[in-house]
Amino acid sequence: MFELTKNNQPLFPANKMETAGQLLERIEQAEKEKEDPFFYFDDRDVLHYYLYRSINLNKEAERSDRTIKEYERELSQLIENMLQFPEEIGLDIEQIEEGSLFKSLSPRHLRRYQTWLAEESPRVQTKGPYSAATLARKTTILKSFFRFLHENRYLNQPIHQGLRPATVRKDDRPNRDLGPKEVIQLLDYYRDRNRIMFTLIHVLVGTGMRNDELCQLKVSDVRFDPILGGFYLHVIGKGNKQRDIPLREKVMDSIVLYRKTRLLPADFPSDSDEPLFPNSRWKAFRPSYFATMLGDEIEKVPILSIQARKKRITPHEFRHSFAIISYMNNSDVYAIMRALGHEKIETTMIYLQKIMEREQHVVHQWKDDALGKYI
Repeated sequence: MFELTKNNQPLFPANKMETAGQLLERIEQAEKEKEDPFFYFDDRDVLHYYLYRSINLNKEAERSDRTIKEYERELSQLIENMLQFPEEIGLDIEQIEEGSLFKSLSPRHLRRYQTWLAEESPRVQTKGPYSAATLARKTTILKSFFRFLHENRYLNQPIHQGLRPATVRKDDRPNRDLGPKEVIQLLDYYRDRNRIMFTLIHVLVGTGMRNDELCQLKVSDVRFDPILGGFYLHVIGKGNKQRDIPLREKVMDSIVLYRKTRLLPADFPSDSDEPLFPNSRWKAFRPSYFATMLGDEIEKVPILSIQARKKRITPHEFRHSFAIISYMNNSDVYAIMRALGHEKIETTMIYLQKIMEREQHVVHQWKDDALGKYI
């Protein structure tokens, strides 16, 4: 039907920055000739430019590698699925326009792809349905890409409007409330059994960091605060946004413990690019492996409240714990938002929604004699 390759080159060649620059030269040439921006582009070119183009003059404000990889993975999956399962998806395309898959799509094709992906794809048949949040994320990426193609006149039709909303309701979100009692149980269990796990959990819950933020930390990211005293972590989060996270003394002690357990120096020179939390091979953890390793280890813990959970515990649960413990210690929600590196207060409220609902429940307003001796 169609093959998104060019001169037998891979979909995403290695030298991405150079290629994006070369594609920009073609855009400027089209502009000079009063043509549409992507006049000299094919599908492979426009996809590549969308992923790797520069979007901000300030390099620190560019999209993170994590974001780019997520979009690359999702759009690659779209193309591979449409090429491999056209009949199953319902791609009733009689003729490919100008050799372009994207130009041959209509709103109905995107709707059908959404339905197939959610209900009939091989992933769903083998591993079960996607979560509502995952479907919402996939829809956001697809809509962003096809809107970009229409706005830059590569597509005549606004086919992104054919995508149905993938709403995430409050009840669709997994319960990630890991409160202080369960955290203490885990820390008590690991303290004398496994110093590595003890430190990783202690640091995650004591800082509220994301999984990939912890994995990419370098030794030089531990810094001393000459004004307030003590140490803090210099963290680069989503969208390359930077923030500083103060380290409580015992959390800092755990970082030192981790380094010594790995037989590494526990000083923190400002010019060291070594990973702060290396794995057993003294290399930085890959975020996906780190999450799997942490979940596997916690599943072995013989604590009833942990074992009773239907979902595996991931590093993200401890980020929720940080928010919950902060709220329980009377921290302002906006302060929690800034500490977590969130851009919107609504995201932070998702972390705190269940505990706030329980705390503000009307039953707490009952007087002691509301039901006599039974209350």
